[in-house]
Amino acid sequence: MIRFCSLLLMLASPAFADFRGTIDVVDGDTFHVGGITVRLHGIDAPEVDQPCEDASGQPWMCGAFVEAKVRDLYQGRTAFCEEVDRDRYGRSIARCQVNGRDVGGDIVENGWAEAYRRYSMDYDLAEKAAQVNGVGLWAGKMQSPSAFRAEQRVLPVQEAPQSDCIIKGNISGSGQIYHMPHNRDYARTRINLSNGERWFCSEQEARAAGWRAARN
Repeated sequence: MIRFCSLLLMLASPAFADFRGTIDVVDGDTFHVGGITVRLHGIDAPEVDQPCEDASGQPWMCGAFVEAKVRDLYQGRTAFCEEVDRDRYGRSIARCQVNGRDVGGDIVENGWAEAYRRYSMDYDLAEKAAQVNGVGLWAGKMQSPSAFRAEQRVLPVQEAPQSDCIIKGNISGSGQIYHMPHNRDYARTRINLSNGERWFCSEQEARAAGWRAARN
């Protein structure tokens, strides 16, 4: 009976695997690696549209800053990843290395992300060192990315001015990006017409106007 239950448990458990591939940076803690969407284990970077305060108390788009820094460092490079879990979106949760260096550790050491202690204490000391040295995000003030996401989820739904024009054309540090209703960040994306953002009636219209599709 014990052997039978153990077999059932093994069959029910997901099969985690190692993989490697070329990196396409999605944001500060999410990559596409050889076509696999990877959420880096144990770290939490600010969202691309998340603001922070700099050392003088002035607002700045820290999420877009982090994405640009991570993109400069890792875009197009080859990563070796060890999958440790999968999240509710089906993404691989993995530790990744580039040239033998732990990507998550380097990102936290540079002050570009928090240690995600809810899931791992791997980078606790690295974050504390970044805080003490005031590097990256720790040169100013940042709301926890998880708290920022929670706030965005409770924002009231923003209705399109026309019922058949529901594509959101957003402008951020990553450029002009349009979000479809099935995209991950659609609900929390806010359209500010005074900033040049707009609604589109079709993907063709959005692309013709110079917007590109959201990656997830």
